[in-house]
Amino acid sequence: MKLIIAEKPSVSKNIADALKIKNRQDGYFEGNGYIVTWAFGHLLQLYDAKDYDEKMSSWKMDNFPFVPSKFQYKVKSDPRNRDKPDRGAQKQLKIIHQLMKRKDVQAIVSACDYDREGQLIGDSIIYKLKTDKQVYRLLLNEWTPAEVIKGLENIKLNTELRPLLDAGVSRQWADWVIGINLTSVATLKYQKGKGKALNIGRVLLPTLKVIYDRDQEIEKFVPENYYKLQATFQTKENHAYEGIYYEGKEEKFKSKEKLEAIQDLLKDKNGMILEKKVQKKKEFAPFLFNLSNLQGHMTSKYSGWTADKVLKVAQSLYEKKFITYPRTASIALEESLVGKTAKVLETISEDLPYKDEIKFVRTKRIFDNAKVESHSAIIPTYMKPKKLTADEGQVYQAIKNRFIMQFMPVAEHEETTIKTKIMDTDLKGIFLSKGKVQLVEGWKKVEKVQSKDTLLPFVKINDGVELIKHELTSHVTKPPKQHTEKTLLRIMETCGRNFNKDKDEEDVEAILSGFSIGTPATRAETIKKLKDIGYITAQNKNLICTELGRKLVETFPIRDLFNLEFTGRLEKSLYDIEKGNYSKNEFLQLIYSFTTNSVKKIKEHQAGTIHEVTAKRRTNEVMGKCPVCGNVIIEGQKGFGCSNWKSGCKFVIWKNDKFLATMKKKPTKTMVKTLLKNGVAPVKGLTSKKGNKFDALLRYEKNPENEYYSWKMEFTK
Repeated sequence: MKLIIAEKPSVSKNIADALKIKNRQDGYFEGNGYIVTWAFGHLLQLYDAKDYDEKMSSWKMDNFPFVPSKFQYKVKSDPRNRDKPDRGAQKQLKIIHQLMKRKDVQAIVSACDYDREGQLIGDSIIYKLKTDKQVYRLLLNEWTPAEVIKGLENIKLNTELRPLLDAGVSRQWADWVIGINLTSVATLKYQKGKGKALNIGRVLLPTLKVIYDRDQEIEKFVPENYYKLQATFQTKENHAYEGIYYEGKEEKFKSKEKLEAIQDLLKDKNGMILEKKVQKKKEFAPFLFNLSNLQGHMTSKYSGWTADKVLKVAQSLYEKKFITYPRTASIALEESLVGKTAKVLETISEDLPYKDEIKFVRTKRIFDNAKVESHSAIIPTYMKPKKLTADEGQVYQAIKNRFIMQFMPVAEHEETTIKTKIMDTDLKGIFLSKGKVQLVEGWKKVEKVQSKDTLLPFVKINDGVELIKHELTSHVTKPPKQHTEKTLLRIMETCGRNFNKDKDEEDVEAILSGFSIGTPATRAETIKKLKDIGYITAQNKNLICTELGRKLVETFPIRDLFNLEFTGRLEKSLYDIEKGNYSKNEFLQLIYSFTTNSVKKIKEHQAGTIHEVTAKRRTNEVMGKCPVCGNVIIEGQKGFGCSNWKSGCKFVIWKNDKFLATMKKKPTKTMVKTLLKNGVAPVKGLTSKKGNKFDALLRYEKNPENEYYSWKMEFTK
């Protein structure tokens, strides 16, 4: 009997289905020689500082720096009460350990995600319990039945993945040490009043600095006037075309007087075709998606999308077996996937109107081991979805379209350049005209990409043309654009090395050598956290520093933490640990030394307040009577609860209620008041799994078997 431990319940169900196991027990599936159980992501977390030393319960400057002599783990905390363990995690951990102890279990298989975080999740659970049983690793890129069976036939010894664990542990311990120490000391030093801490992190601060720098560029930008000279010519066949005046490569002129003088020279003059070039150019489909490119595509194309939302939806599609592993940095596929990719293409393109144009090809743009690190690019699996939510449908369609584009004809266009010289003058420059005609639509057909044709008349060199009009146009230079999630993700992915480049193929080497800010899995979370803690804000799609964010960048003295190169080197070190090329202990000693020196520097820093927290008086507005004990229900920070809670009344409606969240709703004051008064509340604008809006009546009723309450939904006729 083998025990398989998956990272999430949905993945364990995929494994059980692949193994045709029908028997479900409390916390696991069993049958056909396997037991399949699951975690809920991290079941264990690092000790809090106060767990190591009671004096760390209170924040005092003298307590820092603090680095534990030995890191320890405990069951993750209850999100509503950090001093207590999460009961669900505690129960599931106990079930897993009981299964590991069973005498009929000969081997354990970790089936957590194939990345350093997944390795850490599985190993922390397995090795929390001392076991002499052999531990194996299941390494998969998708959860389709065929891949699960194939993967179980090719499991590796878990000890072979030790460098991956070392990288995961190094990342976790480093972020704990930097976060705990510098957040605490910075808050004590630079914040007045009690409130949210001044959050300091090795990935947060350089990302904040990128946004700050762009804000500064825009603030300091001084607009400048420039001018262009445009002329209209007519051929002997009465076909008109336009040209812009160039001298060398310059078309924008600061001197208006210079162009006015040229205009004077153009009076009663005509032109001649000096040069004509016609070139056929190929336009290749954009590369397959990695996570950052998918996030950039979705957030720029659709409103209401964030990088964090894209990752969550992609993760859902992955766990439902419809796409491959989404947290990837690669824009190509492993060469070993050629046969499987051909079958996927055949399956998902069979219903398309242009399927006759789709031809499977093996090219380096698609299949290239040199462009793959751990996980291939994101593509659909052979399993076609029948039911998707509206959000899932949009992300799946984007991934499917990008995949199909690779096997459509290359788009082609014809580019024509005409240089027109003005006759009988000693003008230095010429007038340049550019035309473009799409010849082959190719992959653009997949997403109906419209190509704008600019037609130029048929002319030959030395043909005379009539100058029929010319005008001087004035323009103003524009400041750089605010960062969006798309542009920010690109900088984080390449550590700013291709700041002004758009092409996906640029800096592949930098991306795949681990030189970046964060990882594909954490970048979205970083952007979201910067918003949540108030360092940046979003205006439409633009990201802008808040006053608090600006003050932090300008005041906080640990400049290395704002430096892209410094953060990139740390991430590169983690990558090297993963590859077995760098020591975990060396990396951690570097982090401990950096943290200790940083704490000293902050303590000695002469600076004012960055953040002043003003206490808000809580009104404790009464919502109504408690249905359990008759006392009043008041609004708290996290929910609407009974004022009699100190005496044991547990009635509460949580603001982040999970049931309402599935329908994209949060409880409002009006809704709670109506519910307490009438026992039922009409709620509008709920969202179904398919993304459709609907209205319903909601009741909040006590469960007959315990003291907790659950929602009941009714529909009006």
